[in-house]
Amino acid sequence: MVNRLLIELTDKALGPSKKTSSGNRAYRCPFCNHHKPKLEINFTKNKKGNNPWHCWVCNEKGLKLSYLFKKAKVHSEYFKELYTLVKPDSTIEETNLPKTKATLPKEYISLIDTNNILAKHARVYLKKRGITKSDIIKYNIGYCEDGDYANRIIIPSYNENGELNYFTARAFKKGIWPNYKNPPTTRNIIPFENTINWNLPLILCEGPFDAIAIKRNVIPLLGKTLQPSLMEKIVTSKVKKIYIALDQDAIKQALKFCEILLNEGKEVYLVELQGKDPSDMGFRKFTQLIQKTQPLTQSKLLSKKISLI
Repeated sequence: MVNRLLIELTDKALGPSKKTSSGNRAYRCPFCNHHKPKLEINFTKNKKGNNPWHCWVCNEKGLKLSYLFKKAKVHSEYFKELYTLVKPDSTIEETNLPKTKATLPKEYISLIDTNNILAKHARVYLKKRGITKSDIIKYNIGYCEDGDYANRIIIPSYNENGELNYFTARAFKKGIWPNYKNPPTTRNIIPFENTINWNLPLILCEGPFDAIAIKRNVIPLLGKTLQPSLMEKIVTSKVKKIYIALDQDAIKQALKFCEILLNEGKEVYLVELQGKDPSDMGFRKFTQLIQKTQPLTQSKLLSKKISLI
């Protein structure tokens, strides 16, 4: 039997797939980067409970998705979700997940003072996303011309001490796959922590482009998961008001976060985005939206949860 959740997870980790035969799906190979989807995975478990995979170009292959994920250096959060879906015999410890210290690509070039042709293309892309020169300076946004992150915008994240703890890489030229290519390091961090005032209302959103559009006291989750280190910081901080602005497809996760924070005594606001990302809405419209958003109560939370059943 094909596990649809496993396919959805692998699509998030490796990029979109193409259906082939039986329970198989084909992906762009992360090892040889062939322009066609030649890495084939069997999502119907064999007799030993494995999901064999094989690239028909470079001949990379294996029996388990965990080995594929590790070899492809996908994010630790995907490992956690994977082991939840495949239900291993023993619990996977955080120490078994791939971790490396965050460092910017050696090919990284700041966009603050660079004026060559490729840098201009990168700036045009950022301008279309509503990102200004002051945003580039504030977040130290750069790009890469060569290497693993060639033709990608690089958005660094720094902790409260100004030390790099992560970066996001987004393609700015057409035909670059996948759109996002992130470093093989843990997401259990506090993104953009150096920009946060923990005494003021806090906004949580999904991605860095959303956070840059929102501008004020905002943390991107780098996905749809509220990592333990961030949750601990929020709970123990002096922040009283939390605005949660996730996409509609993450409403269940958003309500879960709301419930946890309400139970911790925080004043929680669920910002309903009405089908648009904050980066699409822009600063002014998003600000108008949160100004209209009312605090969530336990009864309102229960009503929203029931409406999803």
